[in-house]
Amino acid sequence: MSEITPALVGKLREMTNAGLMDCKNALVDAKGNLDGAVDILRKKGAASAAKKAGRDAKEGLIAQAVTANGKVGVLVEVNCETDFVARNDSFKAFCSDLANKIAASPTANFEPDRVAAVARIGENIQIRRHERLEVGGSGLVAAYIHTGGKVGVLVEVGASRDITVQQEIFKQLVRDITLQIAAASPVSVSRADVPAVLIEKEKEIAAQSDALKNKPPQAIAKIIEGKVNKFFETACLLEQGFVKNPELKVEAHIGAVGKQLSDTVTVRRFRRFQIGEALA
Repeated sequence: MSEITPALVGKLREMTNAGLMDCKNALVDAKGNLDGAVDILRKKGAASAAKKAGRDAKEGLIAQAVTANGKVGVLVEVNCETDFVARNDSFKAFCSDLANKIAASPTANFEPDRVAAVARIGENIQIRRHERLEVGGSGLVAAYIHTGGKVGVLVEVGASRDITVQQEIFKQLVRDITLQIAAASPVSVSRADVPAVLIEKEKEIAAQSDALKNKPPQAIAKIIEGKVNKFFETACLLEQGFVKNPELKVEAHIGAVGKQLSDTVTVRRFRRFQIGEALA
């Protein structure tokens, strides 16, 4: 069992916004396991920011590159030791050059560039991860960098006709979707894409919620179903409220744009990087 230190209690409180005693008791029940304590607080309804669980405290930037034709896009996370360096123009230029290099060639060897950057900047620099999306068929890739390079989004949106992709209304839709993903942090495009392990975890948390106490057995299944549906509304891009009009679902907005274009428009895939988040 890990020692329940004030620092550990403070970290859990920062992650969940729960009370100090709730955090301490949850850590005791979880035998010092931070992730387990987050789950315990969620089951009690005491955690309001559980998405922060598991993040590492690393500095750095998310950089992006999209080719001129919009057919290839890249996100890259580059870590450094201090926020001072993350805001340095030389470091920013290195991150941007790296993203462009990966966009131009998926097999590019960027280790010499990293070593040179370490020597030039004077801090340990690590290329933590990168993602490269290439459009298949008609469609566009777009990228967006948010909050000073701490969050980055890459999305591929498809259509059935090349002429659709050339229309400004389509391009604006793609840009809006990147903003949506950056702001609302969906897990997947649709329910079909949500990992089964996440669904089961939500069911487990819902089943142990205080909201089920003293409820008749016939009501429990419906309550759990309702809670899981609420989870889908936040976890699935298509079911989220559109950032520019929260009363409208993203799926409905995409459908309306597709109707204007006389085409079927689909979000094929996306990636969202945030500095220091735990990797799956």
